[in-house]
Amino acid sequence: MDKVIEKKKGISRAFTRKALPWWGAAIALALTIWLIVRPDQSVLRVDSATLRFSDVVSGEFNDYIRISGQVQPMTTIQLSPLEGGVVEEIMKEEGSHVRKGDEILRLSNQNLDMQILNSEAELAEKENLLRNTMISMEQQKLSVRQERMQLQIDVRRAKRAYEQQKALYEDRLVAKEEWLKAEEDYTLAKDKLELVTEREIQDSLYRSVQIDQMETSLESMKLNMQMIRKRKDDLTITSPIDGELGLLDAVLGESISAGSRIGQINDLSSYKIEAQIDEHYIDRVTEGLAADFERQGETFHAVIRKVYPEVRDGKFKADFKLTGRQPDNMRTGQTCYLNLQLGQPEEAVMIERGTFYQQTGGRWIYVVSPDGSRAEKREIRIGRQNPQYYEVLDGLEPGEKVIVSGYDNFGDNDVLLFKDR
Repeated sequence: MDKVIEKKKGISRAFTRKALPWWGAAIALALTIWLIVRPDQSVLRVDSATLRFSDVVSGEFNDYIRISGQVQPMTTIQLSPLEGGVVEEIMKEEGSHVRKGDEILRLSNQNLDMQILNSEAELAEKENLLRNTMISMEQQKLSVRQERMQLQIDVRRAKRAYEQQKALYEDRLVAKEEWLKAEEDYTLAKDKLELVTEREIQDSLYRSVQIDQMETSLESMKLNMQMIRKRKDDLTITSPIDGELGLLDAVLGESISAGSRIGQINDLSSYKIEAQIDEHYIDRVTEGLAADFERQGETFHAVIRKVYPEVRDGKFKADFKLTGRQPDNMRTGQTCYLNLQLGQPEEAVMIERGTFYQQTGGRWIYVVSPDGSRAEKREIRIGRQNPQYYEVLDGLEPGEKVIVSGYDNFGDNDVLLFKDR
C-alpha cells in the first residue's frame, strides 16, 4: 500500500530541493549588487595618539616669512697699502678698536729708500747748479756794467777831444784830418756804448728767463721730493676712521704688494643685516618692506634697503637697514631671525603648518570625521603660508579637523581608522 506524501507549506517550502536554484540566483544577485555599490577605498588602521591634529579656523592671516640674517657694519673700509713692502711691525690686532689716524702696521721698502736718497742727491746737485749759475750771471752782469761805465767815460773823453779839435780846426790851428779823426773816435765811442747798453738789457732778460726756468725746475724737484717722502709715509698703514679692525691679513716678514687687500675697518656707528631669502619669494620682496626681530626681550624694526638680483643656490640676498633704536652690544657676524612682512593681514581659512605638506604638496589632506573615528583623504588648495599657518583657498571649512603630521607611514590608503576610537 502506497504512502501519500503531503506537500510542504509556508516557510518550509524555501528549504526544499526545488528551492535550491532560487537560493543560488539570490546569492549571485546579492553579490553582484554588493560589488556595484561597495565603496572603492583602501583602509588603514592607525593609532591616533601618534598623530598631530589641527582645527580648521577662520581668522586674520598674517602674510610674513621668517628668515635669518647676519649683522654687518653699514660701512666697511678696505685697507690697501699704496706702497708695497715687507711687514716690519704690527701695532694692532684683529678686533681692536681704533681711532682715525691710529697706526695699524708698518712696512719697509729698501728700493723706496734708495729712490729717496737718489732724489735728495739730485735735488742738492740741482740747487748747487742753480747757485753757481746765479753767481756766474751776477759776475757777468757786473762785468757788463763795468764795461758800460768805462765806455761812458770814453764817450765823454772822445767828445771833449772832438770839440777841441773842431775849435782848433775852425781857427786853422790843426789840420782837417785831426778834426775828422777826433769826430770818428767820438762816433765810435758812442756806438760802443749803445751796443753795450743793448747787450746789458738782453743779458738781463735772458738771465731772468733762465733763472725762472731753473727755479721752476727746482720747485718741481722739491715737489717730487715731497711726493717721494710722502710715499715713505704711506708705508705706515693707519686707520681712516674710528671703528673696529675687523680683518688683518698680514704677518711679520710677509711681502705685500701695493693695492692688495690686507684688512678692513668696520664703522660701528650703524649696522645692516644681510639675509638670504628663498627664490620662491623673489617677486614679492622689494625695497621698503618692513621687518622686525626680537633681541634681549625687545622688538626692533628694520626695512629692506637693497635687493640683489643674482640668485645663487636657490637664494637671493637682501640688505636690511635698522630703523629706530638699535640694540645694545650688537656684534659683526651675529645671527638675527627676522619676520619679513610681505603683505597686509587678511581674513582667511587657515590650518597649522605641518610635515604633511612634504608628502602632499598641499594638494590633499586627511580630514577627520565628525565622530572622530576615522579620517578620509580630501583634495584641497593651499595659497600663502607663514611660519605658523597655511592659507586654505578651497576644500576645507572652519570647524573641521585635519591631520597635519607626516604621512610617511600611510601609503596610498584613502581612509584611516583610529584604533582607540
